[in-house]
Amino acid sequence: MEIFGVPLQAMMSQLLLGLVNGSFYAMLSLGLAVIFGLLNVINFAHGALYMLGAFSAWIGLTYFGLNYWTMLIVGPLVVGLFGIVIEKTMLRWLYKLDHLYGLLLTFGITLVVEGVLRSIYGVSGQSYPAPEALSGATDLGFMILPNYRAWIVVASLAVCFATWFVIEKTRLGAYLRAGTENPKLVEAFGINVPLMVTLTYGFGVALAAFAGVLAAPVIQVSPLMGSNLIIVVFAVVVIGGMGSILGSILTGLSLGVIEGMTRVFYPEASATVVFVIMAIVLMIRPAGLFGKEK
Repeated sequence: MEIFGVPLQAMMSQLLLGLVNGSFYAMLSLGLAVIFGLLNVINFAHGALYMLGAFSAWIGLTYFGLNYWTMLIVGPLVVGLFGIVIEKTMLRWLYKLDHLYGLLLTFGITLVVEGVLRSIYGVSGQSYPAPEALSGATDLGFMILPNYRAWIVVASLAVCFATWFVIEKTRLGAYLRAGTENPKLVEAFGINVPLMVTLTYGFGVALAAFAGVLAAPVIQVSPLMGSNLIIVVFAVVVIGGMGSILGSILTGLSLGVIEGMTRVFYPEASATVVFVIMAIVLMIRPAGLFGKEK
């Protein structure tokens, strides 16, 4: 069976690949949106922290014998603690300054982290095996579905929408939003706003690391894997609206699918289609699709 001259199996394979890429876009842009929306910091180090998540999984297996499922929990915790150290020692001094200072600081952190790992492991990628429980594929009749890629989509969606629910629909999320808009008032209710801000940054970083652990079995783990992705993720955040939680999730998934379908019908444009969409959206709606106009 063919659709517009393209075999159905080929189209569905690209659709799945688009969903997988979109899942990573959604998780990374979600972390960026959480950090920017609640802390007002443009975290350019997000790609490096995503890479650290993948490296933590590889190091845990190679040196300590820790399996994938263990590192899916330990990796984000370790990288999240690293993020907390960054926030407490460097970022917290920049909150009242222009966004440019935070961008430059986190860009510098990216260069340091990538440089250290490149000096130790080089630039060649390291392979990481998928867990045995998720190996193989399932024949759906119209396509062969790799089990691990299906797991990536399911796990990413679960984490993304759980994060959205906590921030937008719970009392904790209300405290977080109020703490960024009027910290003095929230502190008057006995809430430790600086600690809340620190934990928020750590959580945003942990989201990036979680995405990195998920990515480790499907792409080569290398010091440059984050820098190859972060530019596209920033474009996703801009299209969805800076600071918009739901916008980051929906836009990330949608752009991943659009990118995948572009590979089917016009492969030459697949590398630029996200940026073309960004330019169009910014001309029509500068605040992004889900952002609030000021």
